[in-house]
This record gives sequence, C-alpha cells and structure tokens, in this order.
Amino acid sequence: MLERRTSHDDLIDHLVRSTALQRGEAARVVLDVLAFFDETTEEFVRRRHREMQADGGVNTDIFERIAAELPHRAVTPPELSLRQLRRIVYG
Repeated sequence: MLERRTSHDDLIDHLVRSTALQRGEAARVVLDVLAFFDETTEEFVRRRHREMQADGGVNTDIFERIAAELPHRAVTPPELSLRQLRRIVYG
C-alpha cells in the first residue's frame, strides 16, 4: 500500500529530522500552526478579547493591546480603529 503524501510533507520531514518529534506529532504541530494562522481577523480579535478579559483585563487596555498585536499577524489586516475592534466583539 502506498503512503499518502500531503502538501506539507517537506515541512513534516524537516521537523522530524530537526527535532525529537515523531512523524505523527510533527504532522499535528504543522496542522495546529496552519489552523492558528488560518484564523480570520474577526476570530483573532474575539479570541484575544476573551483571553485578556479572562485574565482580568479591562476593555480600554484590551482593545489597545489587540490593535498593537494585529500588525504582527502572518497576514497583516487593514488597520482597525478601537471602535471597529469593539464592534467586532460586541456587534
């Protein structure tokens, strides 16, 4: 039976060679990283808001911090005002 190859096999092979990860673990890491970067801007804003609110953050600080984090995403979204960020979270 032929082994099924994915489009990320080169990366998985590299991780297996360069770390202590087994092939299945490396594949899960790659999928987790891809899922993380597949998150839309809106999903990212909502998730980060929930996380910071759960840590006791207040909205004034939370939205400023999210605005500062957005330009560092893998694909930088357009600049959003604090008001636009609040609308993403609260509608």
